[in-house]
Amino acid sequence: MVRFLRELNKKEKVLFEILNTPKKIQNFLESLPINFEEGGETLYSPRNVLVKNKAHCFEGAIFAAAILMYHGYKPILLDLKTKFNDESHVVALFKKEGKWGAISKTNHASLRYRDPVYKSTREIVMSYFHEYFLNSNGEKTLRSYATANLKKIKKNWIVDENNLWYIDNMLENIKHTKILNEEESRYLRPADTIERIVGKITVWKKL
Repeated sequence: MVRFLRELNKKEKVLFEILNTPKKIQNFLESLPINFEEGGETLYSPRNVLVKNKAHCFEGAIFAAAILMYHGYKPILLDLKTKFNDESHVVALFKKEGKWGAISKTNHASLRYRDPVYKSTREIVMSYFHEYFLNSNGEKTLRSYATANLKKIKKNWIVDENNLWYIDNMLENIKHTKILNEEESRYLRPADTIERIVGKITVWKKL
């Protein structure tokens, strides 16, 4: 970790110092425009998030994990895996006074920041379950989850100038824990019309 942080430039170090709480990190991510990947898929490093001044959910989670690590937290990602017909979501986990919270970069009214009030990883995962649905028909799609500690990565993912596809591969290849079985999934009630309307609200619009 120390070796990685030595490669931060002066501007990055100043920002990392300022963003010294999960709430400040979340507030900073809220100020960043969404990366709509209009030129193709990306997975920016924290350095490139600052250079490009934008981030999607995965990039925001990695960015948050880097700053959390700078301040002594473990850099843990939570991968929320969905059915094939929906997109997965990634957040950065943090623990405060024995309880879990999450930092989330999203363009929508749901799947957002979680205060550190959850006793376990599963508890925080299930806090997202009801919110995770398709706006088209209200189908609830969250099916499994996994956590990954970025300290295990030997490359300097904080300042890497290239896309971090090795982190994507890491999440794809770790075991995910199912949160419900097939029988349980058949009894799920779709989200209400009002929930689906709210689900279509976005913060940032494509130009």
